[in-house]
Order: sequence, then C-alpha cells, then structure tokens
Amino acid sequence: MNINILYPLLTALLLMGCRHPLQNGDERTEVYLPLLEGRKVAVFSNHTGMVGDRHLLDILLENKVDVSAIFSPEHGFRGKADAGAGVSDSTDPDTGIPILSLYGSGGEVRPSAEAMSRFDVLVVDIQDVGLRFYTYYITLCHLVDVCGEFNKEVIILDRPNPNGHYVDGPVLDMRLKSGVGHLPIPVVHGLTLAELLGMAQGEGWLSEAGNHCKVTPVLCKNYTHGTPCEIPVAPSPNLPTLQAIYLYPSLCPFEGTVVSLGRGTDKPFQQYGHPAMEGRYTYNFTPESRPGAQNPPLKGQVCYGVDLSALPDARTIGLDLSFVIDAYTILREKGLADGFFSPFFDKLMGVTWVREMIEQGCSAAQIRQRWTPEVEEFKMLRKKYLLYEE
Repeated sequence: MNINILYPLLTALLLMGCRHPLQNGDERTEVYLPLLEGRKVAVFSNHTGMVGDRHLLDILLENKVDVSAIFSPEHGFRGKADAGAGVSDSTDPDTGIPILSLYGSGGEVRPSAEAMSRFDVLVVDIQDVGLRFYTYYITLCHLVDVCGEFNKEVIILDRPNPNGHYVDGPVLDMRLKSGVGHLPIPVVHGLTLAELLGMAQGEGWLSEAGNHCKVTPVLCKNYTHGTPCEIPVAPSPNLPTLQAIYLYPSLCPFEGTVVSLGRGTDKPFQQYGHPAMEGRYTYNFTPESRPGAQNPPLKGQVCYGVDLSALPDARTIGLDLSFVIDAYTILREKGLADGFFSPFFDKLMGVTWVREMIEQGCSAAQIRQRWTPEVEEFKMLRKKYLLYEE
C-alpha cells in the first residue's frame, strides 16, 4: 500500500483509539457495588440519577443492594415540583421504598434519627449545574453534616459540571448565607460535586461532624473541566436545555427583580422581559401556569424583552450582568427603578455591592473588575481540590 495513504489512515485509527467515552461515576458499577455488599443503603438522588436509560435505584436493586430509603432534594424525587415548593414524604410506587423529602415548606429539612437509623452508607447520584444558588449542593452539605453525626459513610457518584470550565462572580459574603448560598464560593465555582464537597471538608466549612465524615468519591472517567458535556435529563423543570444551563448564571439574578426570565414559558432562563419594556423591544412572551411553574412572575401579562435562546457561544459568556443592567436602565428611564430589586437579589449575588453598583450606573465590566481579584484568589484555592484536569 502507498505509504502516503497508509500513514494518515494509521494516524486516524490511533486517534480514534485514544478517544474514550465519558463515564459518569454511576456507570462504574465495578467500583462502587463491592463497597455496598452486606450494608444497608440510602440513596440521595432524583430524576437525574440515570445510568443510561435506567435509574440508579433500579441498578442497585437488580444487584441485590439493600436499599432502605431514598432522600429527595428541592423539586422532589421525580423533579416536577416548583422551585421553592415544599415536598412531602412519599413512597416510590415501583419499589415500595420510602422517599424522605429533604425540602419542606420552610426549605431544608433535617433527617430524623429514625431515618438515619435505616442505613449504613449514603449513595449520592444527582446532576448539579455548578452554581452557588443551585440548591442540590446545599442539601448534600446538610446530609454530610448529619451523616457525620451518625457515623454514616457517604459515597458520591460524581457527574460532570456543565459549567465546570470557568469560575465567575463575587464570593458569598457569609452574612448573606441563605437557602440559595451556603458556602463562601463564587456564583460559578467550577467544581464537580465531589470536588466541592472535598473543598468544603478541607476548608472546614461544614459542621465538625461533617468535616470528619468519611466521603468516598467515585470519579467520572475521561472527563476534564474543559470537556463539553450533554445533560440527557433536565436537572430541574426550568432548566430544560443546555442553553438554559449556560445562561442560568446571567439570568437567575432576575429572580430578585420585577423582570420575568421566562418561567411559565417554553424558554425559561433563555429570555427576559417586562410589560413596561414595550417600545424598546418588540419581542414578547406571556408567562402562564404550567408544570414546574404553577404561578410564574408576571403571569398572564405580555412581557417585552430579549430572546437569548439562539444566542451563539452561550457556554462562553460567563456571568454577564449586562442583561440585568439593560432591564434596569430601561425601567429607570420610565420611572420604575424603585422596587426593581428585591432583597432576594442580594442573596442570589451573595453581596450587596453588585446591586449598589448597578443603581449607581456602573457597567457590567466595572462590576466584573471588582470581583476579579477574589475570583483569582478562589481559583488558587480551587486547585488544591481538583480531581480532574482543567
């Protein structure tokens, strides 16, 4: 065979052999199933805990693992409850295993002593999106605290972070610690759940018992923080697409304003608008009651604004406050600045000075310049806890 043909063919074959598919931690049954033999197991998961087209719970039961309880976070085990809606205890209809909610009408719910007596080891499998105000990691931190108190081991089946390729936003001022901000980390922390939990324990951010809880991570294979990843199951009702997940850092701050970010539409977290923005924009949408958004902000009102669902390169925009500043500027010109921000905005941003700078007329670039030094400091700390290459 002509060497000029053979060489590129061999090169292509070698390259193909070097490309290994990404494996989530839950796919690596050969690693974690032996750790569960002869032990009572509780599972912290929800609808995202899929191993291919089957749920982790089914995989465990098929392999004769003694699963005695399921813990569910915000949105419930099936992932259908509204954001912030209380979720009651229930029973999984397919298996009869009790589902113990960790998210009630008042927010986080601490597991009872009776619930903790049901198991020896907690297995965690849940899809996070890498933001400080996304609540799954907060529930996990509380669970690890309680597991430490009751001498229970935690095994975390790690998953990729779709926003794990960068770090951005102000670090939480712990005076503003809340149900949407639990650790002194930036809005976008750039860590998987296993890495974030390792940092929380290593830096002593959990309770004394939680910091000393035995946590065993089962890592993803063939993953780096630069790896773009598909999310086959929407992590929550209003993050239906990767575009929404990428825009989430920039649009979630609208939750603390009078402006709609598209809850109650087919493009949540992919658009923003307000009735008073008519004239500046012609694009419009009308929020309506629908599953996952029973009573969305500005329900039934025509909102004029911006459609970002086709924004190119959304994965690379970072935390962009220009959208909030745009809406604030328009409504201020119309005499509607008072009441634009609610106290929840400061909780989401984790500081008060972002809102103050917006009110003072500062640009997104000027605000970013203020948080850049603390982001760089956090990135140095983050390196100690990385389990994957950048």
